[in-house]
Amino acid sequence: MAFSVPAIDISPYLTPSTSSADDAARAAVARDFDRACREVGFIQIHGHGVPDEVIAGLASASDAFFLGLDAEQKLAYRTPPGVNRGYSPPKSEATSLSLGVEPANKMNDFFEAFNVGLTVDDYPGADLLEEQYQANVWPDLPDFPEQVTTYLAEARRVAEVLVEISADALGLSDELVASLFDRATGTLRMNNYALTPGMQVQLDGELRGMGEHTDFGVITVLWADRVRGLQVLGTDGGWYDVSPDEGALLVNLGDVMTRWTNEHWMSTLHRVKPPVIDGTIERRRSVAYFHGSNWDTVIEPLPQLLADGEEPLYAPVSATEHIRAKLAGTRAGVLNPNAEREGARVAASR
Repeated sequence: MAFSVPAIDISPYLTPSTSSADDAARAAVARDFDRACREVGFIQIHGHGVPDEVIAGLASASDAFFLGLDAEQKLAYRTPPGVNRGYSPPKSEATSLSLGVEPANKMNDFFEAFNVGLTVDDYPGADLLEEQYQANVWPDLPDFPEQVTTYLAEARRVAEVLVEISADALGLSDELVASLFDRATGTLRMNNYALTPGMQVQLDGELRGMGEHTDFGVITVLWADRVRGLQVLGTDGGWYDVSPDEGALLVNLGDVMTRWTNEHWMSTLHRVKPPVIDGTIERRRSVAYFHGSNWDTVIEPLPQLLADGEEPLYAPVSATEHIRAKLAGTRAGVLNPNAEREGARVAASR
């Protein structure tokens, strides 16, 4: 069977259910979502309700930062590896290290990125570990904070709808969902697969936009240009090109969802290999919103999702320790020792 990413219209979940017809429409969405999460782990989301002007503002902000500032100006917003905010220059990360897979050329991911996210101010008076809700670093660019935070709020809303759909598909109670997400973490990463004019980077191996990886959190909401580069690992072990449908957002599962469901739902491996045309990288933009659980959630297979006699495939780990180990790989070059199952999937790919 040919590889394809299923498309789902989630609009029935954007308004309150007031009739049996509404309930039936939602149930159909939840069934389709469950099937997609079991079979592929990547989904084309339509009917998400994000206004076109908000996406246009996000794209404008991305261009203003990545194209409007030179390399030295961007480096002024670089933060240390332990701070998941601010600027990451090309060749400063190795995404596959987050899976315990060491590439031949260690820090050679070719993308550059800018991160913002939810902060302690988003949860006044809550018990939080500030490390997981870090303050944002904003470049001195007109309209940039407003354009980015406006989209961040929309992406967060979409992610929360997807959590609701997931709960319905898995039969999870409202009380459980609230205990996992009432202080949810969230990071927005703006990616640029190109070089600022005048920036020189010496490649010491294969051009790798972003190495093989799974996402760290629960659910990822991705806006991207319709430019080739994103590749997804199929169940047959092959890599397949994926590009968003017109007007759609791409959604994929993260490691936390895989662990909660004991691999009944999979965090699909993916990578980015931007095309090179006439010796020049074709520019590609993407913006990923990574929706996580509460910082103090213990991540392990949920007992209510295990079949009789089914053994958990993962030992318990706190959400914070899980993210620390992942970021130590991507941003500090430290091989993650706690991703044996995910790393084996990379090794098995052809």
